[in-house]
Amino acid sequence: MGIDPGTNILGFGVISIDASGPHYVTMGVFDLRKIEDPFDRLANINYGVKELIAVHQPDSLAIESPFMGKNAQVMLKLGRAQGAAIIAAKEAGIPVFEYAPRKAKIAICGNGAASKEQVEAMVQKLLHVELAPEHLDATDALAIALCHHFQSSGPLTLGGGHSSWARFIAENPDRVKK
Repeated sequence: MGIDPGTNILGFGVISIDASGPHYVTMGVFDLRKIEDPFDRLANINYGVKELIAVHQPDSLAIESPFMGKNAQVMLKLGRAQGAAIIAAKEAGIPVFEYAPRKAKIAICGNGAASKEQVEAMVQKLLHVELAPEHLDATDALAIALCHHFQSSGPLTLGGGHSSWARFIAENPDRVKK
C-alpha cells in the first residue's frame, strides 16, 4: 500500500503483486478540507489508514517523505500527516518504507522532475488501468507503492530480493543468456 500524505488531501493506493508483476487493486483520497481542527484531521488520517489496512491486509506500507520547500510550516504539517499514517501501520505490525518524491518519480518515469501528469500516465501503463486525472494524489500513492515494489524486488536488493548477482544467477538460470 502506498500513501501520499497530506493534511488537506491524502492519497492512497493499493497494489497486489504476483508472478506476473504488480496489479491495481484500488486507490482514492481522504478529503480532509472540511475538518477544521488540525488534530481531528490527524485522527481521521490514522483511523482511515487503519480501515484500509483492515480491508486490504497489506504486507508493507510505502509512504512519501516530506520534502523541504519554501514553507517550513507546510513541511511540519506533512510530517504530522505522515506520522498519523505510519502509526496506523506500525500498530498493525506492518513494516513502513519511506521514499522521497524524486526517488519515486525516477523509479516510475526515469525522471526525478517528472510532472504529476507524467507519473499518472506511467502508472496507468504499468498497471494496465485507466485512471481519472482528478485523482493525482491517489496516483502518486500508487507510484510510491510501485516504487517500493521495484526497490524491494530488484536483483541486488537485500531482504526482499537477491543479495548478489551470483545468487540471482543461481536462483534464475533460465534468465541468463549465454
